[in-house]
Amino acid sequence: MASLGSVEWRAICDKFTTAQNLTEVESRNDPENDPFRSKYKARELLREIYCSLKNFEACEGEDDSGGSSAESGDQRPSEDPVDGQTDDGYDRGFSGDSPAGLRASKLGAVEYYLGVNHVDTEELSAGQEHLMNCMKLLERCRVSPENVSLFIHVRNQLGILWAGRDETETAQGFLETAESIYQRYIKEEGSPPTDMTEYFTTEANLLTHQDRTKRFELAYTHTMYYLAQVYKNLGQTERAATYCHSTLQRQLRLNQYNPMEWALNAATLSQYYITKGRYMEGRHCLSAATVISALAGEAPSEAAAQESETECERREQLRQKRADIARCWIKYCLNLLQDAKKLLEDNIGELDVDRQEELKRARRGEEEEEEKGRKSALLFGSEDTFDSIASLEEKVRFLIPLDFTEARAVFLVGQTYVTQAKDYFQIDGYVTDHIEILQDHSALFRALAFFEEDLERRCKMHKRRVDMLEPICLDLNAQYYLLIRRQLMFELAEIYNEMMDLKLSLANRQADTQSLDNHTIKKFNHLCSASAKYFQMFLDSLCSPEGKFPEHLEEEVLRPALVAQFRVARLYSRLISTSPSAQMDNLDKSLNCYKYVVQYCEAHPEAAAAVETELELSKEMAGLLPLKINRLKAKMVVNSCPSELTDCV
Repeated sequence: MASLGSVEWRAICDKFTTAQNLTEVESRNDPENDPFRSKYKARELLREIYCSLKNFEACEGEDDSGGSSAESGDQRPSEDPVDGQTDDGYDRGFSGDSPAGLRASKLGAVEYYLGVNHVDTEELSAGQEHLMNCMKLLERCRVSPENVSLFIHVRNQLGILWAGRDETETAQGFLETAESIYQRYIKEEGSPPTDMTEYFTTEANLLTHQDRTKRFELAYTHTMYYLAQVYKNLGQTERAATYCHSTLQRQLRLNQYNPMEWALNAATLSQYYITKGRYMEGRHCLSAATVISALAGEAPSEAAAQESETECERREQLRQKRADIARCWIKYCLNLLQDAKKLLEDNIGELDVDRQEELKRARRGEEEEEEKGRKSALLFGSEDTFDSIASLEEKVRFLIPLDFTEARAVFLVGQTYVTQAKDYFQIDGYVTDHIEILQDHSALFRALAFFEEDLERRCKMHKRRVDMLEPICLDLNAQYYLLIRRQLMFELAEIYNEMMDLKLSLANRQADTQSLDNHTIKKFNHLCSASAKYFQMFLDSLCSPEGKFPEHLEEEVLRPALVAQFRVARLYSRLISTSPSAQMDNLDKSLNCYKYVVQYCEAHPEAAAAVETELELSKEMAGLLPLKINRLKAKMVVNSCPSELTDCV
């Protein structure tokens, strides 16, 4: 190649620097009606560089038979079915620092930059062609410190390109090859390699050892990030989570991240860990997300400094994203409480005290060992953020709560984040989001109530749920929010049903000392009627505009509809009435609902599997209730007879 001090070579370097500036800086200011203006200019400069390099190569090729032979294409390796390579480039071709290898690397770099340019300007086929040209040029080289960065970058770009076409397995091949090249290079070489930009830089402007390391590690971080997306699309969720976690760790270590984007990715990763019951990992991700998101309002990182939104838009986006992170915290607390409930409940849904004591004994002495054993691989952050993340982690437990005190601590954390999330997602403008947050708040109360031994206090917790959901349910427009209203109606019906059962349990405890007073009966009937009312509202929402109930229930409402019919039947049969005629009316309604469940499942046998327990009880009650109704009728007849006829009887 021509001397670095030559006029021609300096011209090439200047053109490359200008092309980079056009691509990375000037393009941000391109007008909307000509969004790729700067990149088109950069493309022309890259083409000029390519032509100059080919001219240099032609001149020097006269004295380099090896180079001309390779250029002629007479020696073509057999292609790998994935990315067109025979291997990872370590075992054949020119050495990276040989004249022929260096020429191939520089031409390959220009092809790479042209490929990226075409992809950025939405000319994917042309971009693919240039990237594959780069691959073919690299076939002539072994991986070395001079070209390993280019080996990885071009495969990263091809991975992105094929992933964008939903050719996930093809993308996987390119990216996994890039990963293996990096790992082998680090193992065998270890020193920071030449960056591609240094191919076209004067000696005075070469990168420092530190900058080379940073750029090379960042290229591999991108490989891991893209592989995380690929594995997710392939359904390999555990592998995807591992790569995502490592990517986030590397971004922090290299200080190459947008704080809010990083925080959202960490919060999203926490949701995967939560669904797997890995609450230590979930808590660490959320704590780190909260701490790092706070940096977005302070001194921005290098990546964040490139943002172009107005300050007002930026502040609004930050508020929303912090509210999204708060919602992830709510899910963390809710899932932790719900998993505790599943672990501790007996076969009737109450707290299993023996199981509780067994778990408490087993836990003693294990907490520290479990935390030490798993935490070392998790850590995010640097010296500046470690303490802040650890401090936040200490405020919420990751172990399953085993009693009311522990459960309440988790509940209070969740409730704090409910307030934060609602502050942004208000009912005016964010109806769906606001209601989902309210539903999560209701679910937090329900999970906490499971641990409460005092039935009166437990009932008050359910009343809090009614107070937050009922006004919203009644005010929602049925035309626009039908599905949400159905959810709320069904939940309210279940809450009133739980409160009714609690009142009945309290009454049964007091039965030995006193009979039910009128106030207790009135309260019980109110809760019973309210539950039946919301179940019926749910059923009515399934009717046609003419008010006709559907003959065939769609799959998404099949079980809820049949359960609602079953619950209404049960509720009418439990109403307490001193009037025989009112009691008779309630029993008739109850019988009709039980019969509906039985008859629907007979007409649609496939529905039976969705309501096995309810169907069995409905059949039983459909047989027993007529007997009870007949006895009540007979009693009413006797009571209605004149006294002399009664005496005769």
